[in-house]
Amino acid sequence: MYKAPREQKAKDLVFPAEKIFDKMATSGFTKDSVNLALNGGNDQGVQVTGLLKIAKDYSGTGTANRAEFMIGACYLHLKDFDKAIKYLKEFDGNGADQVQSKAYKMIGHAYAEQNKKEDALSYYKKAADVNTKDEAVTPDALMTAGMYAEMIGKPKDAIEMYKKIKENYPLSQLAKSGEVDKYLARLGTTN
Repeated sequence: MYKAPREQKAKDLVFPAEKIFDKMATSGFTKDSVNLALNGGNDQGVQVTGLLKIAKDYSGTGTANRAEFMIGACYLHLKDFDKAIKYLKEFDGNGADQVQSKAYKMIGHAYAEQNKKEDALSYYKKAADVNTKDEAVTPDALMTAGMYAEMIGKPKDAIEMYKKIKENYPLSQLAKSGEVDKYLARLGTTN
């Protein structure tokens, strides 16, 4: 009984910040918008409760969990990689596999920016493993992992990722377009 009213209150409070986040996700993250989403304030006459406050005050609710994802994404755009990693690791997709995959991919990006190559590659691979039946997100995550593996001098890992796309997702755009074949050929593998 206690959780339902807290959840509803959190949902009511998060709406303006979530609206700002969604707008940033489609039109670009600006420092002012990120600050407003994170810390709250006034947005054209609308009082915005910051995502940080919601995550703290309503911890344990689904809304606070969603806020952690958005906070992590905001910190990634601010290049505050430690905070991005912290909040994205606290996020739980609760079965929303595409969002969970995206969170792991962002953690990979944060580690890559910190030059923590093994951690980055691990999270890129983890993003691909969230739901191997997802024909859209998984090939993209495998491609990211493969390209990163190649970039850090791990051609065997890269080949493994590229082959998974070709073998397990032959109908994906990456496989159908021949894109993955180009990467395999560049690494000296044609099958």
